[in-house]
Amino acid sequence: MRFQTELVPARLIRRYKRFLADCVLEEDGREITAHCPNPGSMMGLDAPGSRIWLEPNDDPARKLKYGWRLSELPGGHWSGIDTAVPNRVVKEALTARLVPDLAAYGTVRPEVKYGRQSRVDFQLTEPGLPDAYVEVKNVHLRRSGDWAEFPDCVTARGARHLDELADMVRAGHRAVMLYLVQRDDCARFRLADDLDPGYAAAFVRAQAAGVETIAYGTRISTAQIVMGDAMQVTPPGA
Repeated sequence: MRFQTELVPARLIRRYKRFLADCVLEEDGREITAHCPNPGSMMGLDAPGSRIWLEPNDDPARKLKYGWRLSELPGGHWSGIDTAVPNRVVKEALTARLVPDLAAYGTVRPEVKYGRQSRVDFQLTEPGLPDAYVEVKNVHLRRSGDWAEFPDCVTARGARHLDELADMVRAGHRAVMLYLVQRDDCARFRLADDLDPGYAAAFVRAQAAGVETIAYGTRISTAQIVMGDAMQVTPPGA
C-alpha cells in the first residue's frame, strides 16, 4: 500500500482525545494539529518529542490537513499508526495470492455481513473449497525482546470477533484470524493476556473450535507499507 502523497517529518507535542495530535513540522517549525487515525492506547508510540511522519492533504472537506502515518523507532525501525492500513495491506496480499495459507482462493470480498450483526473483514471463495472468513487485527505493541503483542488495551469487540469466527467453523467454513504487525522490529507474536484476559480466553476457545491463527510482519518506509514475512504465533500460557 503506497501513501497517496509524500510524507513530511514532524515532532510530536502531544496526542489527545484519541484522534488528535499536536505536532511541530520540521520543515518550517509550524505547530499544527494532525488527525491520529488510531483509537487504541498506542502504548509506547505517542511519547512527546518523538519523530513522526505525516501525510498532507488538500481536501477542502477535511478540517485537518495532515494525518499521522508513521512513527520512528530506535535503531532505524518504523511503526505504522493508521489502523485502517492493515486491511488495505492484507487485501493487496490476498488478491495477489501472497498469503500461502489462503493462496488457493481467487475471490476476495471485503466487509461481508456475518455473525451477530457483524461484518467480517474478508470472505474468500473458490469453487470446490469451503468459504474462508478472515478477520484482520492491527498489532503495534512491543514491550520486550522481539515480541509483538495484541491487544494493547481491553477489546470486548475483538473477543466477540473470535467467537463469531468459531461459529463459522462450526457451520462448516474456514475461519482465520490474521494479525498484521505494523512495526518492523518484531519477529514473533503472542497475546498480551495480562492486558486483556478476556480476549486471551476467547482466543483459546476459538483455537479449540478450529479457528486458524496466522501473523505477518510488514515492510515499512515513508513511501509504502507492504506485507512482510510470516511470524511465529505463541498461544497463551505457552
